[in-house]
Amino acid sequence: AAPPTVRIVHSGHACNIEEERYTERVYTIKEGETLELTCLVTGHPRPQIRWTKTAGSASDRFQDSSVFNETLRITKIQRHQGGRYYCKAENGLGSPALKSIRVDVYYLDDPIVTVHQSIGEAKEQFYYERTVFLRCVANSNPPVRYSWRRGREILSQGLDKGVEIYEPFFTQGETKILKLKNLRPQDYANYSCISSVRGVCGIGDKTVVFRLTNKTASPTIKLLVEDPIVVNPGQTVTLVCITSGGEPPPTLTWMRGTDSLPEKSVLNEGTLTLPAITSEDAGIYSCVANNNVGNPAKKSTTIIVRALKKGRFWITPDPYHNDDNIQIGREVKISCQVEATPPEELMFSWLKNGRALRSSERMVITQTDPDVSPGTTNLDIIDLKFTDFGTYTCMASLKGGGIPEISIDVNISSTTVPPNLTVPRGKSPLVAQEGDTVELQCLVSGKPKPIILWSRADKEVPMPDGTMLTESYDGILRIVNVSREMTGSYRCQTSQYNGFNVKPREAIVELIVQYPPTVEPVFTEIRQGLTRNIVMNCRVLRAYPSRVLKYEWRLGSRLLNSGQFDSRDDTEYIVRNLQREGYGEYSCDIINEAGAGRCSFLVTGKAYAPEFYYDTYNPLWQNRPRVYAYKLQWTQMNPNAVDRIIAYRLGIRQAGQQRWWEQEIPITGMIPKGELITYNLTELIKPEAYEVRLTPITKFGEGDSTIRIVKYSAPINPHLREFHCSFEEEPICMFTQDKTDNFDWTRHSAATRDTKYTPNTGPSSDRSGSKQGFYMYIETSRPREKGDTARLLTPTFNVAPKNPYGVTNSAYCFSFYYHMYGRHIGTLNAYLRVKGQTTLENPIWTLSGTQGPRWRQAKVNINPTSSFQMIFEGIRGDGIEGDIAIDDVTIEEGECGDPPPNNLKSWAPPRGAHIWQLGVTLLLALFSHRR
Repeated sequence: AAPPTVRIVHSGHACNIEEERYTERVYTIKEGETLELTCLVTGHPRPQIRWTKTAGSASDRFQDSSVFNETLRITKIQRHQGGRYYCKAENGLGSPALKSIRVDVYYLDDPIVTVHQSIGEAKEQFYYERTVFLRCVANSNPPVRYSWRRGREILSQGLDKGVEIYEPFFTQGETKILKLKNLRPQDYANYSCISSVRGVCGIGDKTVVFRLTNKTASPTIKLLVEDPIVVNPGQTVTLVCITSGGEPPPTLTWMRGTDSLPEKSVLNEGTLTLPAITSEDAGIYSCVANNNVGNPAKKSTTIIVRALKKGRFWITPDPYHNDDNIQIGREVKISCQVEATPPEELMFSWLKNGRALRSSERMVITQTDPDVSPGTTNLDIIDLKFTDFGTYTCMASLKGGGIPEISIDVNISSTTVPPNLTVPRGKSPLVAQEGDTVELQCLVSGKPKPIILWSRADKEVPMPDGTMLTESYDGILRIVNVSREMTGSYRCQTSQYNGFNVKPREAIVELIVQYPPTVEPVFTEIRQGLTRNIVMNCRVLRAYPSRVLKYEWRLGSRLLNSGQFDSRDDTEYIVRNLQREGYGEYSCDIINEAGAGRCSFLVTGKAYAPEFYYDTYNPLWQNRPRVYAYKLQWTQMNPNAVDRIIAYRLGIRQAGQQRWWEQEIPITGMIPKGELITYNLTELIKPEAYEVRLTPITKFGEGDSTIRIVKYSAPINPHLREFHCSFEEEPICMFTQDKTDNFDWTRHSAATRDTKYTPNTGPSSDRSGSKQGFYMYIETSRPREKGDTARLLTPTFNVAPKNPYGVTNSAYCFSFYYHMYGRHIGTLNAYLRVKGQTTLENPIWTLSGTQGPRWRQAKVNINPTSSFQMIFEGIRGDGIEGDIAIDDVTIEEGECGDPPPNNLKSWAPPRGAHIWQLGVTLLLALFSHRR
């Protein structure tokens, strides 16, 4: 086991990486490119990886949807997605590993030039002998630099006495202002502002041109509409805005307050059309004209959509007597209220029993002050008589009509009495089961019956519908899918609306919601070997009612034990000396009136999953050209939890294939916790990837499987018994091209060779005779010249440090195939470069001139003392028929088998240097097959 470590590597379209700037890595990328960050982790068990982000804008939702892959990929990255990205890896051992990288998104927007005249001089013609400021602004990251031109002339401070260029303090140096003092004829010209971020990330400069003339002026506009515009719903409204001045010609836009325009609106230059208008479309509409000269011009109009809604009434008994009842000989007031738009158009009239009623000494009609109660009319009946009983109707309308009237009827009679509230017998407390639909009821007596308001009486929390007060016209509060949180006291009370304007009547209803027991654990898996004991415990967390509880233990459907709860809140069941028939699903049901809560325990003898070890040093090796082998390593999770593991079933299949190949790996003895088990996979075909499945097997049967992918990749730092490269894959075994030569080696196959290739030179197949196979060659056609060199470098190979206990004399055989055919063949050289020496490279093999149309093999013994590289150097001969090719490069431990031909020379270091007398070995991965 090992705690996690983490490292962030980048690919994608980075344009600059500063590895450690103030201890933080900065990744710079151009807006719109693809960000790709990969989190490389080590640790066993394999750590969980999570990408998160901070320092982004509040609108960036990345934080809410963390990425759990190794690779974080953002295509077409935007500026708000810059910030610090964190990769966190945890596997439960030690502290989580955390690394961060800051992503800087670079961009440059188009610049905008705005023009202003000096304050207080705008009396006559706008730019006649005036001082003018041209201000240039462009959003960018990194900060932008500005430069100005007049026509083709570059403007700079001090060059022209009539021109000043400066940076005002408030712009922090990021905005260049051009000041033209007392305009001269030559100042009327085209001005270019060039904004630049110095070409970072390949972002080019951006330019904007402004033409300054003696007619340049800020915009003026006219609105060809009334203000306000009062319309009926459903009408079409057209707002017309025209420019009356401004050079260059201004652009016109419409806006509504702080909101966007209605979706149905139609915009045609300065004309805005609103078809089928509704109350929601009402508001202040503004036309704005802008040409970047002076301040934008703005004119507004208000659209009012006429409407009448929400008619209500209330009856106020004689306010001078402490009595809520209506009585003959006393005063009574009827009030009527509506919401009207516009309010000044509201008109009221009153009827009694359908006939018009006019204000008189005993029937006083008034309108309440709008500031106190808007849209309200009152009918005061002084000294109520028996003949005053009847139906009074309040009629509300708007001047000009077009909107339906609202009429409200109020009955005044001997049966008009104030309200009373009661709770029906047996309706409080109301007992319900969780999930039921319940109706809380208050009976309303009185005439007229007012609206009833429901609220929570025991605490200040919203009602089930989310409001603090819920209206009911029949006194019933209906709650669907009632939950335990809704247990408590509910208040019903009368409102003044559609009833008496008296002190509210109220009543309380208690609601009790019963729910089945909540228990823990809901589900537990217990893995146990045969003949051992198991203890299972089920505990009650909450239940209502909580006293009437009983429990039942079962295995499958078979009852094992049952009983009543006393003062304890848990129950226990023990299985002693576990036998095969004791495996299965155990359940414990804890039961009350409302239902049952269940604890489940799955008792199994399945072994836990093995955990693949991903940090094996150089797990992949190549012992033959077409196949590779892989060192598979794993540990067993909790090996002692169940019976001894007797074998592993290994399944392997080629990626994308259906068929699994399986074999068993026998295991003897107990596996200690944390022990690394090794098995070598061989005969894997290059460059295919494989899916590997590993399943532990015990007396119980198969355990949990684990799957991983094994991928072929040429070793980045070869550290192997044998290195072989036949150039079949694009990465060419991590060979690299020398940066100091004249041209590069080319990877090629005869099958893809150009039909126009130079005849009489170069190979017609790879070394194995395959036209599909690849090799490396130098192309000597134009523009190559005699003596041009191309150099190809192998990866760096590590060798073991010198042996402190004595000398080990290991040699290595470096071999390759070459093809040198053509009348202009130059020279092929091979060099050995050893780390720690001077830059001198040791020549170990050379050959010049044509060698015939066939592949030949070269072998050389080498004895490096530290990390080393091999270098192939091709030198162009006299003409175009000089292609040189190489294939099947091999480095093997031990001296070469065949004696080298005459043109080869074994290479050993000079005898004088003491370092060369010590033998060296390649560090070899030692492979063990456990048990």
